[in-house]
Amino acid sequence: MVNKKAKGKRAKTRHKLKRKTGKATITELLRPFTIGAKVQVNIRPEMHGGMPPAVYQGSFGIVKEKQGSAYKVDLKKGKLSKTVIVQGIHLKEQGVLK
Repeated sequence: MVNKKAKGKRAKTRHKLKRKTGKATITELLRPFTIGAKVQVNIRPEMHGGMPPAVYQGSFGIVKEKQGSAYKVDLKKGKLSKTVIVQGIHLKEQGVLK
């Protein structure tokens, strides 16, 4: 009998999504982003809701619109342009160091 390999949302991400950040503050949860802002996808592993796929960790994009409490972000994946829906906690503005 062969064990099947897990292919879930967080498969192969244990090193990439190690908890390095601590607990999220209320300010980080409610931080607004303007349309057209340049942002970096910085996945916070303690917040599972609105988490983008792990292949987008560290990539830069532009906020296109707000959808509910999340944002639609246009990202480049190779030559393709992808639109990903991400909660604001998993985004940080480009140039902001932390």
